[in-house]
Amino acid sequence: MRGFSKAIVAGNITRDPELRTTANGSTVCGFTVAVNRTYRDASGEQKEDVSFIDCSSWGKLAEMVSQYAKKGSGVLVSGRLDQRSWEDKTDGKKRSRVEIVVEDFNFIGSSSRDNSSSSYDGGSASNSQSSDSGSAPDDIPDGEIDLSEVPF
Repeated sequence: MRGFSKAIVAGNITRDPELRTTANGSTVCGFTVAVNRTYRDASGEQKEDVSFIDCSSWGKLAEMVSQYAKKGSGVLVSGRLDQRSWEDKTDGKKRSRVEIVVEDFNFIGSSSRDNSSSSYDGGSASNSQSSDSGSAPDDIPDGEIDLSEVPF
């Protein structure tokens, strides 16, 4: 049987994404998404919990995430889960980490935290090639789009 791995999370970026280039020249951007949840415990008391999910994006998607995403940005990311293991050089202990290798990235929620307008060309990015061979419609103006004016 062949395995399948897909993760989808929505939350806020915890710190500005970090862009770097690997030794072989690949571009990678690392960031963490905080995912909040509210639940009731056995006594009925409302509790809140947060999970911090490590994410990495590669190539053109990494460059886009690094350029447009900032600490506090609301995002929806999907991709495959990847687990890496290594031996810590300082204490010799084996370490491991599970992260989402991002295949699709979308901004969600408010476009800004400080009422300033922010522009993003497209609103969604993906590692897969688009099958749309047409050009942009003529009724879309050139320049910045104020996302706060979008009704949904």
